[in-house]
Amino acid sequence: MKEDKLFPNRKKINPTIYAYELIGVDSHIGLLKIGYTNRDVKTRVAEQLGTSKLKYKIVLEEPAMCNDGTVFTDHDVHKLLKHGGFINTDGEWFKCIVDDVKNAIVAVRDGKNTISERVLDFPMRPEQQAALEKTTAYFNSFNSEEHNKNKTPHFLWNCKMRFGKTFTSYQLAVAMKWKKILVLTFKPAVESAWQEDLRTHKDFESWQFISKKSGLSYDKLDENRPFVCFGSFQDYLGKNSVGSIKTKNKWVHTINWDCIIFDEYHYGAWRENAKDLFKNEDEKEQDFLMSKDIDKYDEEIMPITANAYLYLSGTPFRAIATGEFIEEQIYNWTYSDEQMAKENWKGDNNPYASLPKMVMLTYQMPSYISDIAKDGEFDEFDLNIFFSADGEKDNAQFTYKDEVQKWLDLIRGGSLETTIDNLKLGAKKPPLPFSHAPLLKTLTHTFWFLPFVSSCYAMKNLISEPQNKFYHDYNVIVVAGAEAGIGLDALEPVRKAMDNPMKTKTITLSCGKLTAGVSIKPWTAIFMLRNCSSPETYFQAAFRVQTPWTIKNTDQLSPNKEEVIKEVCYVFDFAPNRALSQVADYSCRLNIDEENIETKVEEFIRFLPILAYDGSSMKDIDAKGVLEMAYSGTSATLLARRWESALLVNVDNTTLQRLMNNEDAMKALMSIEGFRSLNKDIEVIINKSESIKKIKQEANEKELNQNQKKKLSKDEKEYKRKRQEIQKKLIKLATRIPVFMYLTDYREYSLKDIITQLEPLLFKKVTGISKKDFEILVSIGVFNSVLMNDAVYKFKRYEDSSLVYTGINRNPKENVGGYDSVITKEEHETLYGN
Repeated sequence: MKEDKLFPNRKKINPTIYAYELIGVDSHIGLLKIGYTNRDVKTRVAEQLGTSKLKYKIVLEEPAMCNDGTVFTDHDVHKLLKHGGFINTDGEWFKCIVDDVKNAIVAVRDGKNTISERVLDFPMRPEQQAALEKTTAYFNSFNSEEHNKNKTPHFLWNCKMRFGKTFTSYQLAVAMKWKKILVLTFKPAVESAWQEDLRTHKDFESWQFISKKSGLSYDKLDENRPFVCFGSFQDYLGKNSVGSIKTKNKWVHTINWDCIIFDEYHYGAWRENAKDLFKNEDEKEQDFLMSKDIDKYDEEIMPITANAYLYLSGTPFRAIATGEFIEEQIYNWTYSDEQMAKENWKGDNNPYASLPKMVMLTYQMPSYISDIAKDGEFDEFDLNIFFSADGEKDNAQFTYKDEVQKWLDLIRGGSLETTIDNLKLGAKKPPLPFSHAPLLKTLTHTFWFLPFVSSCYAMKNLISEPQNKFYHDYNVIVVAGAEAGIGLDALEPVRKAMDNPMKTKTITLSCGKLTAGVSIKPWTAIFMLRNCSSPETYFQAAFRVQTPWTIKNTDQLSPNKEEVIKEVCYVFDFAPNRALSQVADYSCRLNIDEENIETKVEEFIRFLPILAYDGSSMKDIDAKGVLEMAYSGTSATLLARRWESALLVNVDNTTLQRLMNNEDAMKALMSIEGFRSLNKDIEVIINKSESIKKIKQEANEKELNQNQKKKLSKDEKEYKRKRQEIQKKLIKLATRIPVFMYLTDYREYSLKDIITQLEPLLFKKVTGISKKDFEILVSIGVFNSVLMNDAVYKFKRYEDSSLVYTGINRNPKENVGGYDSVITKEEHETLYGN
């Protein structure tokens, strides 16, 4: 038999439903021609119109094949459109829009007899599928273990913007067979994304969406269908005048939710310095975002329960640094992961193609500009001082107006000729934002991140002055202060000012608004003109400009073809050391594996190249250069932080009650200086916390009088203060453990064995606790064994590096002991070798 008979080639067919509209034909306004072909759509449409010379636009091309391999035709789509009430004016012409045709196609594919409003049926990307699989595996494993019977599992998605957290969260709900989901966020502006994904994707057809704006309330729900309730922390966890849940939100707290999803978790994280994220905004914005009455979220006090908690954040630095989540509770997807996936994609339809690459350009300010704004221990240039201002709105003026004017001249290249000695340019001029030709064409819409509301208005006022005619081509929008509004209200003026983004030019000035939870496609660069106290603030703002900007069907013949408008986006920074320290922090702190720091920075800047102008030349900065310019001693700093973590010790009521019930344990701790009043302190904590819970629960039913409110406030402050005091003392005790480990030569045994069997006397000398007392504290659960193990192993790895550097290498072949476990040298190298 001939070879072509044995191994025939598959026939090339491409069954397609298409639609097009006629341009400039009054009789066909609002009509779409819907047809079928198994050839090229452009060729087929051209054949139909023949020599008529009519202008047309192909608006839809969709595969006409079901999942089982069967093909459907335009007649099936026509039938559903007619059934749905759409007017069929003539032959294959219908009075409808593109989404109506998409809905009909989806319905035909799924074997439905009616059209739904769900036009989306795309699958999860590989990283989304991986997040779902790791999370379901953890939740199922956690729930199957007996000792977790009365506990709730927590999981964190540490995933950058554009990961698709809302869509993947809903897919997780489907996979886990959840029916009741509560979504809480500090940023109500993200509601549209949560509602849109649920409403438009076919995988969530039976789901219902409740929110204040959705029009659907709890009492109108179909109890037989799953639902999502969306709300803000400020509302659903806000308190009434006595610190209890608002009456109108009681129903939220009577439900045992299948899962509570905390969106934009970094804005809460229930740490004191969370307020750094928006401390420079106006008071109204601060009050809304901080919502002072829920400053301390406490699951024990808040009457709200769930079977699982899912936390979503692109910058969960505090949660990771404090050990709030361990490795098995975290799924990571970083900017580096995304760009690597984009680079390694094989074949067509790269789902990452539209995600721009970021480039950072840092500039050492010339001394004639920067000297007036030096401050601090090391006399460093301070952007907040440099861009400080006085006055309000039209009367706002920069404190150092002349120097800021020189900076405006500098970034457009206007002062280079007169200050060539100061800048030490050499042969090659640096690519300054508004003078370098390629940049000038790209930077038509930029975001300037300033330190204060007054700074934003001062910048607008200065730019409007006659000497800054160059900037008058740009529409300058101030998005700061109470008048700018909150959330989506602040976004609208920016979009209006852009009008047609391909032709207009804008500069948006802000000191906090629009730096998280919003997407503005035309922004191609951000100017970092303020100090950022945390990498959360820095990179939440920086990634705003990485929002994809694409245009579909530019030739009006290819509806599925996307043209990427923004291939690269930029971060401009004028405080290089500060900028590079943020890069180093971002590169390292999000990675819980804590590999070699230089390796992590190198991996990050492979996809985010950094160009630094040092006053004489512009050059690429490598990982070593980033770390040298940013700071030194990172490993030692992170190590010290780990042993100061509040998570190493347990001070919950259950542990404290066990501690108080154990006479020997109380004697052991009270013998140490600082713990003399421990018995009395624990008693205060337990009694007052139980009393406070009871009063708050009663307050839901009746209003408290003024004296009761004062007593409640006083008792609450006292028991929290006492708990924090005990926690700090126990942490201080834990910080003595690395000192003991450094002094002992035993590394192949677990720390518990060394303390209780090998060197109990040395341990008592260092910590003041005897072997017996230590065993009692361990049995009660004062120490968190999981995090203690991690801290011990990482300490020993760090110690190894120090000893090898000095020419000493203890225990080169033996096992390595943790807190209460032992692993092989090879396992230690694999897990902690970097």
